[in-house]
Order: sequence, then structure tokens, then C-alpha cells
Amino acid sequence: MENNKDSNYYIELEEKHGAHNYHPLPVVLEKGEGVYVWDVEGKKYYDFLSAYSAVNQGHSHPKIVKALTDQAQTLALTSRAFYNNKLGEYEKKITSLFGFDKVLPMNSGAEAVETAVKLARKWSYEVKGIAENAAKIIVCENNFHGRTTTIVSFSNDPDANQNYGPFTPGFIKIPYNDLDALEETLKADAQNIAAFLAEPIQGEAGVYVPDEGFLKGASELCKKYNVLFIADEVQTGIARTGKLIACHHENVQPDILILGKALSGGMYPVSAVLANDNIMNVIKPGQHGSTFGGNPLACAVAVAALDVVEEEKLSERSQELGELFRSEIEKLIHKTDLITAVRGKGLLNAILINDTPESSTAWNLCVALKENGLLAKPTHGNIIRLAPPLVITKDELLDCVNIIEKTVLEFNK
Repeated sequence: MENNKDSNYYIELEEKHGAHNYHPLPVVLEKGEGVYVWDVEGKKYYDFLSAYSAVNQGHSHPKIVKALTDQAQTLALTSRAFYNNKLGEYEKKITSLFGFDKVLPMNSGAEAVETAVKLARKWSYEVKGIAENAAKIIVCENNFHGRTTTIVSFSNDPDANQNYGPFTPGFIKIPYNDLDALEETLKADAQNIAAFLAEPIQGEAGVYVPDEGFLKGASELCKKYNVLFIADEVQTGIARTGKLIACHHENVQPDILILGKALSGGMYPVSAVLANDNIMNVIKPGQHGSTFGGNPLACAVAVAALDVVEEEKLSERSQELGELFRSEIEKLIHKTDLITAVRGKGLLNAILINDTPESSTAWNLCVALKENGLLAKPTHGNIIRLAPPLVITKDELLDCVNIIEKTVLEFNK
């Protein structure tokens, strides 16, 4: 029987029966392949959000789909009450690839951040010797690490934390990209500081790229004061910025690495916390876990997703095409006063719209881009994040640049 339900039907269904915790662009998607998605009316679009960088390997990558379906028909879940034949292979793959002794598998990015916070605190009490319940973690202003109660406790976004208190104590906020502030904070209370948690690029804040040397300087300061450097690479990791992880742009190996999103190519919730034995071994049986963490289905999918990154050289492709994209958008900036800047690394980029964050200009421009066959979404009001799947070709990328240019030059506020 033919489905004659249109986009409005599905939008109204969500409006009526779903919580209003998102404000989606008015498009209803039903199919994806590679860099493309199709709506229920059959219109084809370039996906320039990639599910917030979860779909780095492209939609419905055949290798990852096969791993998912094969494993789903064999064994999906055992819980960690038993061993399974997929977890060890996945653990060996991910620890070897990223250069750590151990991995603790979880499901969502927020769960992985929570795990890293717990791990750092436990290390600080049992190894560093901080007095019980006195450990502090330094975080950055305008961070986005997830939406659990603990994580929103150290957010300064009112949408994220207003009327969700009381909040979890133990966090110190400093400005992002400010090594002086970091050292001043460390110097003042190093004996009680467990870790410094940061995003190598602040994605949700508008693809805010720190100064060259910030990551290296932060890592060195953490070593100097015996504090763990935790890199949240849930969005920036897995080749998105032109390196396997964004920290590698400055040859930095964090003490704790947090991964998620593209770790499964968008097929299944998979996240991971990686660290060496001197840190990870503080967690003993029964002290942390997850029913679904490390399940056979997740492990099979993650191995396939990581294989695709290596086999298709997605880091190299992201680096090369990211440079091309920014150079082309720079040319566009000279033709219009609508865009004031482009910034990013690899294929994680943003354009800054010449209007206030309170305006609807960026939203309206994204609606216009949608009409012209490209899907993107504003963040922080006047910034549009542009992050296509890393499998995009040079010709497809240039086609997208043409769509962006045409839309911008024809756009009326």
C-alpha cells in the first residue's frame, strides 16, 4: 500500500506526542546513503550536519550495515555478567589504534563523560592522594559535554541548566583557550585538582578553534601539576578534524580520551573512555558498569566503523577537503556582507552570520539552504555548523559550495 503521508503529517505527530525538547528544521527524513538523505516526499539533500558528526563514515555504509545485521542475527546482548567473543577484539582494536592500555566501553557520549569524571576523581583519591570528596575538576566556559545532571552543573548555557538544580559541586570554570587562567587555577590549588576537562574544539559553542599551542600547553601544565588532561573528542574524534583525534594536531596524547558518535558510524550508540593502566586500574569489579556497555552488537559495529576510517583514509580526506572548503568560503565572504567569517579544522566548520545571536537570520538561511538541497543547522543563534560526512568527494563538496554561494547571494533577511 502506497504511503501518501506527507511531511506535515509526521511533524504534527511529533508535535502532539513527543516532548518539545528539540526545534528541528522542517524536513522529515526517511532514507540516507553516503552524503545524501531523502525526505518523505522523495527530495534529495546533502547532509551537512552528519548527526552532529556521528555519521562521519556516511549514511548506511555497507560494511557497517553488514556488521550490524550479521551480529544482530547472532548475538546482540549478554551484559557483562559473561564474556563474549566480540568485546576483546574490539578492545584490542580501539586501544591499539588510539595508543592506550585500556578502554572502558559505554553507550552515549554523556555516559562516557560521566565515566571520565568518575575515573579522574577515583584516581585522584587513590593515586594522587586528594582527601575524600575534596577533588575538583577544571572545565571551560561555553563547554558542551552532554546533558546529565552532573554535566549541566558546569555548563553556563541557561537552556542547559536553568531550573535543573541543585547542582553537583566540584567543578571550576575558566575561560576556554586561556593557558594563563589554567596555570593560575592549577597553581592556586593543585593539591586538590584531579583533572582538566576540555573539548579540543568547542563544537556546540560554534566550532570555536583554540589558538595553536593551547592543547599542548594545557597538557604540559597538567603534567607539571600532576593533574589529568581529559580530552572530550566525542564530536571532534574519529577523523572529523583531519586527524584521528583533534589532539593529534598538536601531538598531544591526553591522559583520558572520550570518544562516541562516529565510533559506530551512527549505527548504534557506542562510546568509550580510554586511559593507561596507571589510571584505569583504579576501577575494580562492581565499581562502574553498564548493561549495554561492551555488548557484542556495539563491538562488531565499532570495529567495522573504525576499519572504514582507516581503509578509506578519512582523516586525510577530511584534512584536504576541509582546507578546500574554507578557502572557497573565504572567496564567498568577499562577495557578501551576510557572512563575516569561516572557521574550523578538517570537515568541522562554521560560518558566522552578520546578525545578532537573537536574530532569526541564520535559521532562515538554513531553511533557504534546505530548499536548495543542503541541510545544516544553526548553533548559538548566528552561527551555522557545516559538517558533511567524511566520505564526501571533492566534486560533491564543490557542488555544495555552489549551493551555499547561490543561497547566500540570493538571500534576503
